[in-house]
Amino acid sequence: MKYGNPDPDPVEAMKRNVRSFLPEVIGDLKELIVVPSVAFPGYPAEPVRRMAAATADLLRRSGLPDAGLLEIPGGYPAVTGDIAAPPGAPTVLMYAHYDVQPARNEDGWETDPWTPVIRDGRLYGRGAADNKSGIATIAGTIRALSGSFPVGIRVIIEGEEETAGHLGTFAETHPELFRCDLFIITDMGKMVAGKPVLSTTLRGEVSCVVTIKTLAHAVHSGVFGGPAPDALVALIRMLATLHDEHGDVAIAGLHSFPWSGTGFSEDMYRRLSGLIDGVDTIGSGSISSRLWSKPSVTVIGIDAPAVRDASNILIPLARARISLRIAPGADPQHELGILTDHLRAHAPWNVQVELSEFHASPGFICPTGGHGYEMARNVMEAVYRRPVQEIGGGGSIPLMNVLKRVVPEAEFILWGCEDNERSRIHGANESVDLGELERMIVTQALLLQELGKQVIPSR
Repeated sequence: MKYGNPDPDPVEAMKRNVRSFLPEVIGDLKELIVVPSVAFPGYPAEPVRRMAAATADLLRRSGLPDAGLLEIPGGYPAVTGDIAAPPGAPTVLMYAHYDVQPARNEDGWETDPWTPVIRDGRLYGRGAADNKSGIATIAGTIRALSGSFPVGIRVIIEGEEETAGHLGTFAETHPELFRCDLFIITDMGKMVAGKPVLSTTLRGEVSCVVTIKTLAHAVHSGVFGGPAPDALVALIRMLATLHDEHGDVAIAGLHSFPWSGTGFSEDMYRRLSGLIDGVDTIGSGSISSRLWSKPSVTVIGIDAPAVRDASNILIPLARARISLRIAPGADPQHELGILTDHLRAHAPWNVQVELSEFHASPGFICPTGGHGYEMARNVMEAVYRRPVQEIGGGGSIPLMNVLKRVVPEAEFILWGCEDNERSRIHGANESVDLGELERMIVTQALLLQELGKQVIPSR
């Protein structure tokens, strides 16, 4: 079908349909934001399970009658539901996650993170974009089809995407629950709201905790300072070796490649990242390569005395968590080994080094040559009325490679409501553009209708 030419225009018809119930979608998303569903260890379990139940209830009310909880060994339940495919039609699995990052008022929120607020066409609150918007668009897509389902629909809403999850292990042992012709992953987004993109890669992530020990106990810095190394100073010297003088990652041997897709200008990067005027960008190569196809390393936490508690002592022990984003296609265990070897080799003064709490998850390269992918591109261009660009993702979704392995014949679509310009996922004042909710529901509903007209060939 050629969108935009027939009379009546199917895009405009679907937009009118979705607009008729969009206020209810926004209301449902508000109710989800209220629940502080942080699945990190040490946070209460009750809100997470309450969120799972609320998600299942929303899907049932939207037209997925068998939506319910699937207990995942060792973790929080997934929310699942199925609608059988008509004879000869493909099956689409739609994915989102209901857990969120922690949020505190003192982290810089202008309003309470668990109290949804609409301002200037955006809905603010923790999870508004990442990824309760995905839940809202999946529910809205099912509702938009009004009980006439052209394809089989499977829904998997994960409860541990933001933490060390268990769904990947479960999928490895229960591949039949994930079989489909096409995965629609709603946990992505755009650089700028209203400008359509498909994500084709994700970086992976490896991390560890490094602990430096130098003394059996703290001692007076005046009495003993000089010959004895301070653990925090030693740790700082080690961490300084992670980058060279240009800001490039200085860990030799890591995988990288130049990005060849849509570019990301430095001006746009500075604006979207909030880089302060006068501060240099670091590293070499294009901004796109530095974001999407080269490694980056960050110290995401340090255990050391707080400034307010500082006293004149030599610090006997200091630790840091190091996070290394790895290029798509890199072997995470290999890259983790390179990181840990680097840390050991750059420990100064024969200090004691302990490495622990290892984590390794691969990046993802999306297969892009299939009929489903091309249909998604065409439908998205019709809805947004502008060409779709292909971009990478700097973040990680560890489940993707598991799904690709257990359902090797399936295609993938990675998109969603988030935008790099203003969504501020994982940070304070997270928000979602309300226009994106409408556009993504329309896009997904029309894609399912188009898929129902042609079986995706097995590859």
